[in-house]
Amino acid sequence: METESEPYVRLASLRQLHQVMADMNTARSLADTLQTVADGAVSALGYEMAAVNLVRPDGDLVVAAFSGNPAAEALITGRVGSRASWERRLSMGERWGDLIFIPHTEGWVLDDDDVPQWFTDGPEPRFEDEWHPSDRLFAPMYTPGAQGGSSGELLGVISVDRPRNGRRPGAWGREALQMYAFQAAIAISNARLRSNMQRALVRLEREQQALRASEESFRQAFEYAPSGMAIAEMGGDQHGRILRTNDALCRLLGRPASAMRRYSFADLVHPEDIGTLLRTSAEGGRAELRLGRRDGSYVWVSLRNSVVADAADGPRFLLTHVEDIEERKRRELQLAHRASHDSLTGLPNSAELRSRLAARLCRRPAHAGAPDSLDAAYGHPAYDIPAGHGFDFAPGAEAYDAYDHHVHTVAPEDGRDDGAKGLAVLFCDLDGFKSINDRFGHNAGDAVLIEVARRLSNGVRDGDTVARLGGDEFVILADGLGRADAQDLAVRLRNEIIQPIRAEGRSVRVGASFGIGWAHCGMTADEVLKSADERMYVEKRSRPKQHRRAG
Repeated sequence: METESEPYVRLASLRQLHQVMADMNTARSLADTLQTVADGAVSALGYEMAAVNLVRPDGDLVVAAFSGNPAAEALITGRVGSRASWERRLSMGERWGDLIFIPHTEGWVLDDDDVPQWFTDGPEPRFEDEWHPSDRLFAPMYTPGAQGGSSGELLGVISVDRPRNGRRPGAWGREALQMYAFQAAIAISNARLRSNMQRALVRLEREQQALRASEESFRQAFEYAPSGMAIAEMGGDQHGRILRTNDALCRLLGRPASAMRRYSFADLVHPEDIGTLLRTSAEGGRAELRLGRRDGSYVWVSLRNSVVADAADGPRFLLTHVEDIEERKRRELQLAHRASHDSLTGLPNSAELRSRLAARLCRRPAHAGAPDSLDAAYGHPAYDIPAGHGFDFAPGAEAYDAYDHHVHTVAPEDGRDDGAKGLAVLFCDLDGFKSINDRFGHNAGDAVLIEVARRLSNGVRDGDTVARLGGDEFVILADGLGRADAQDLAVRLRNEIIQPIRAEGRSVRVGASFGIGWAHCGMTADEVLKSADERMYVEKRSRPKQHRRAG
């Protein structure tokens, strides 16, 4: 460093420069740091005016701070100069190390560019190193860590004007300004980092506050929801294990929360609904199923699962909403029962009877001599299909469905008791019922019908169907009976019916006529019922009138 032109630097000036640099690094904000940089160039380096031009995100430079002249400060603070104009300035003039000095003899070409600047008046220089009012001195600031100044990223430019001694800075002044710009760049970078950190901390705190508020809202919504809520594990060996329940679910199932954590929903669901539960858990959907209470009973619930996933780790747990629908299910079952059952006797009605009967019958009659394999059923050339079997259609889905997915209903042959079993249809018509209605009224008649329905239901096997066709007509569907079995059943039921019945405080008796028909594939439900009805009338006419009823 040359010292001949400036052999003495006052200790007070060094102390002042040191204090300015300390102030730059302790400023509370980026704006304070920038203003401290501008003020320090005036107070510590001895310039009358200084401006800090800061690079914006778009690359242009804005006058971010100014010191030394309030009028000039009001004129240019906040104004923007294009990056192209600044690069032009920084590429011309004399290079004093990292500094750029543009003498008044060259600076006139910059008067019309868009860089904000101020103009000062003054006389022409009288000696060689005197400062001219149109001289310009720039100290570029580069990001910390850049080697050689211009090789780093431009952070901003310090512009200074009019040294107080009226002379262009010498070697010491130049080095001081260059070192000052280097330290200012560090201070500005640190201030930006602190500002970004402060904004990040503020944002994080707000997010944490929002998260805490959200968690509290969820907790209250979960705990105090009027319907059941549960959180269960998703995936792994513990899939479906209940982690947390609210009071509503505990009350619904009659189980304490501590006990609920020992179960999964698969442990609580009705065995018939386990498949529905598994599908719901996998799809994150909804289902209606039954859950077990502590007392061993089951309650119908609407269960909705939401799969809660973590962006990094994938699905983590299920949020399950459980709503009590027992009352609605009861009403639905009642409506369904009313639609399919007789309102007086509670037996299946005519529509339900035909539905159950039709479910057993297909359109194709099943004859003896069925093919031994599907190849034969499809008309494979290796087999001959017996004539009259009924497979008189082209191979295809219909043939496959009719043969492979359906067990044909076959009626025992007339006049033979070879042990063949079939679906017996017993058509029952009460004898003497009309006279009871006429003599004792409809209430007595209703009482007789209710009692007959009870006796018929008690007289058949579990799985057999007893239906009221209408009026005083009943039908029994009994599968797996031979002809002798069906006759024995009709006799037993008739003997039950003819026993005295209490109706409206008196004892009455009715008789019963039974016709036995047989259902087999190829018949419709109405054809089966008509066949049994016709046999009933044959049986009724074959008996003497005095023996038709016991009432």
